[in-house]
Amino acid sequence: MPEWPLWWNWDIEVSPHALKRMAERDFTELDLRRMLDVAQTIDSDIVPGRWRLRTRLRRRPWEVIVEPDAEAQLVVVITAYPLSR
Repeated sequence: MPEWPLWWNWDIEVSPHALKRMAERDFTELDLRRMLDVAQTIDSDIVPGRWRLRTRLRRRPWEVIVEPDAEAQLVVVITAYPLSR
């Protein structure tokens, strides 16, 4: 089990980019919240300050990119996408 950062339990905010991807990739905010609840791993992203979460949706692997906003104490969801096998 990964060690979750202190910001893990902050409220989430969905970025405009992620909102657009939700429609294109057929998932809802509720699906996104479930993906965060069942996240399996967390790793730093190539963009400083962002994190990659490995998770699942509908029994398929997904990745969610988040960026914690310490000032607002929010976890901003940047994007989410299914991983191909």
